[in-house]
Amino acid sequence: METLTQKETTTDLTRKGTCIEFFSAYQDLDTDRMVGLCTPDATVDFQPLGDGGKGKVSELGKGLWTALMDCFPNIDNTIDTMEIEDDAVICKVVIFGTQAKDFAGIVSKGLRFETEHIFIFRFDEDDKITSISINWNHASFSQQLGA
Repeated sequence: METLTQKETTTDLTRKGTCIEFFSAYQDLDTDRMVGLCTPDATVDFQPLGDGGKGKVSELGKGLWTALMDCFPNIDNTIDTMEIEDDAVICKVVIFGTQAKDFAGIVSKGLRFETEHIFIFRFDEDDKITSISINWNHASFSQQLGA
């Protein structure tokens, strides 16, 4: 039986590399590096947060990631899968950490969370990130932290 393999284009590989760099910067707690991979007007949509979770990567995204890193100083991630779909890279990522400070109304009890997140990165023709859509089970996240 013959197996067909689909070769990834240079663009696909470059965009996947950008996503890996984004999560590496996240592991290094380096929001400037995360934001630097995006266009100046790139948008972010933290889906579970509704309309309040939509904004610019350089403002809302950086602010939320900075708060997460402050409240979960050992926050980390593991990329499970990456798939290409048109101009997007869809990443399934497990994010985990231990809460050290109150975060978004959740009082710190020193508990650990581990939740799967789906990041959808969209790119421009120069392979810079133009938007990031992020989804996760917020009820599970809150429950794991004792809220």
